[in-house]
Amino acid sequence: MPNSASDPRHPAAAPLSGPPATAVAATATAASGAPATAAGASADTAGAPAAGLAVVGAGPAGLAAAVTAADLGLRVTVLDAGERPGGQYYRHPAAALGAEHPEALHHGWAAFASRERRLRAHERAGRIRYLSSHHVWTVVRDAAAAADGSGEWLLHALAGPEERPVTVRARAVLLATGAYERQLPFPGWTLPGVVGAGGAQAMLKSGLVLPGRRVVVAGSGPLLLAVAGSLAAAGASVPAVVEAAAYTNYAGRLPALLRNPGKLVEGATYGGALVRHGIRLLTRAAVTEAHGTDRVEAVTVSRLDRDWRPVPGTARRVPCDALAVGHGLVPQLELATGLGCATRTTADGTAALVLDRAQRTSVPGIWSAGETGGIGGAQLALAEGELAARSVAGRPLPAELVRRRARLRAFADAMGAAHRPGAGWTGWLTDETDVCRCEEVPAGTVREAVRDLGAQDARTVKLLTRAGMGWCQGRMCGQAVAALAGCAPGPDRRPLSCPVPLGHLAALPAAPGAPAAQLSQPSPPTPEHASDPSSEPSSDRPAGGGSAAGLPADR
Repeated sequence: MPNSASDPRHPAAAPLSGPPATAVAATATAASGAPATAAGASADTAGAPAAGLAVVGAGPAGLAAAVTAADLGLRVTVLDAGERPGGQYYRHPAAALGAEHPEALHHGWAAFASRERRLRAHERAGRIRYLSSHHVWTVVRDAAAAADGSGEWLLHALAGPEERPVTVRARAVLLATGAYERQLPFPGWTLPGVVGAGGAQAMLKSGLVLPGRRVVVAGSGPLLLAVAGSLAAAGASVPAVVEAAAYTNYAGRLPALLRNPGKLVEGATYGGALVRHGIRLLTRAAVTEAHGTDRVEAVTVSRLDRDWRPVPGTARRVPCDALAVGHGLVPQLELATGLGCATRTTADGTAALVLDRAQRTSVPGIWSAGETGGIGGAQLALAEGELAARSVAGRPLPAELVRRRARLRAFADAMGAAHRPGAGWTGWLTDETDVCRCEEVPAGTVREAVRDLGAQDARTVKLLTRAGMGWCQGRMCGQAVAALAGCAPGPDRRPLSCPVPLGHLAALPAAPGAPAAQLSQPSPPTPEHASDPSSEPSSDRPAGGGSAAGLPADR
């Protein structure tokens, strides 16, 4: 996942109540060793040689891609929203907390630590430029460079808490922007003390704090077990893990499970933690209401039928002072869809990028790795990042690494299908339940727009009700609004992936072939949102900005 939970522009793992935390960012000087640029001035690197590869995001996929590309001789620039590499998965406690053993809060820390050491070594040698606290808001083709056949890209970013404009040039781009939490609303979900499951884990990893003393963990997906175990190990009382899916959903997917014994061991470890801490596991059940005045004091847990509809007469109340809830993850695709990259519908019902076997998107010159190609976890992201870097460099793809990716992807697809939300979950929404928290739009207003005003898609609902017009721009409520409108949630396409000061846009050059001119012109048509993975682009086509042999090494 990307380092976006602490950023209000990307409220991926922010608490479900109250304002999201604000990122505390380092300056570009601290990040890259370059002299600081005056506030408001563009730190345009157009005069500097273009990087061979620009990597957006330094989670597992981006980190693996960056160090592999540097190993293969490419000059790499990494633009990361976080203060340190690792993304959401490998979050670091704040330095002021003085954590002596941060690895105790993580699974697979050794794999991350070795890659971070390699990144720092390449950084000292000048092969990698790591820009922390840089939020990339758009990627555009440099029209002036394209005219001479070089096919370079411009990445526009906001740097640090002061949001200084920065532009980076590169001959190829790899998007490793990760994912954010999928939230299905319910009555009381806006109460203080209700946080995302990933948000609870982020609070523990980065702040060494608990969301409460008695925490119910609910939703769907394997993350729930990891969160419950971490909270219990840190001293919280976890009365129950409430899983909406039935584990019998895995019955028809045994081959994919058996091909990944390491994943089965991991699952058994989490299950053992539940037993050790006395945590009840309730399946085919959901938190259908949260109760409280100033904060959550209890939750109602109801049994669900096969379509996730609450079964009448099964509701019971569980006292708690916090609720960690999440229903899986949603790939963060704003930059990719803004470029026109084709998408597909995955096994868990979310949209992900169409990628070929070399991790290339449908747009020449743009690669992607990690959760953007479908939710799959850190191990899959590491494999995809390495494969993408080798593809960019024009190197052969190791057969064992390709097989590992296939095994892990099959496992991820099995999990996604097993935990895909049922269509009946909207049955627990009362008309008074806020669906869009930013604009305080209740479910009844959305239902009225569909029933009485003829809305048949999320966009029309937005125009009629303002649902999705708030600060998160529909990232949190989009899935719920689409479900109430009776349409499939598709990827949004927007020219900017996060809010940008108007002054920065006005300062962009407007000469023909300059970035501002491109931003004001219509983009190429987006390929059709596909549900068939067989629509992948050919793995044999040349990549934009280079030949099929890949980019030459930077010397």
